[in-house]
Amino acid sequence: MYLEKENYTVEDAENGEDALEKAMNKDYDLIILDLMMPGMDGIEVCEELRRHKATPVIMLTAKGEEANRVQGFESGADDYIVKPFSPREVVLRVKALLRRASTTKFLQTDTKTKELYEFPFVTIDDDAHRVTVKDTHISLTPKEYELLLYLAQAPDKVFAREQLLKDVWNYEFFGDLRTVDTHVKRLREKLSAVEPKAADMIRTVWGVGYKFEVSQGT
Repeated sequence: MYLEKENYTVEDAENGEDALEKAMNKDYDLIILDLMMPGMDGIEVCEELRRHKATPVIMLTAKGEEANRVQGFESGADDYIVKPFSPREVVLRVKALLRRASTTKFLQTDTKTKELYEFPFVTIDDDAHRVTVKDTHISLTPKEYELLLYLAQAPDKVFAREQLLKDVWNYEFFGDLRTVDTHVKRLREKLSAVEPKAADMIRTVWGVGYKFEVSQGT
């Protein structure tokens, strides 16, 4: 009701199976998943969806424990809201995530690319929000893309997990440091599926955080 008041078109699903079928058959701008759904739960739906699509996902749950939050992000969720919450908060989270996701759709333009980051195994076209590895497009969620771009914009610089949470997730997210780890893990898996050396460029600096290593990327 609150989203419709903001002029969004909303469709609902009665259970996990229905939700997954709709998500697979249509291209939604954003999906809000309740973790506790009849049949397939939100985690299962999100995991299966992520095998095929990078649609932005917000997870809703009454479980506020750290393990549930981490599990939600490991399944591929981009944001997480714990019940009880105000409907207005959901609307604000939706707006924020849609703003970030809107430019992930490929832009058809003849203008010269202004923001192109080329590395030995990875190319990031920020004008088109497109990541390629060996000429193969890598489908990333909005947060995965933001994290990769943030690291790549400062090659070989080490970023603490706290800094990554603050700068990449900022006010949208109130969570724990393992959120960064789960996103890095998914990024590496997607890059490694095409070229393992591309995944190796995201280096772990033990006890500190991560860096995008170019000096040894060749």
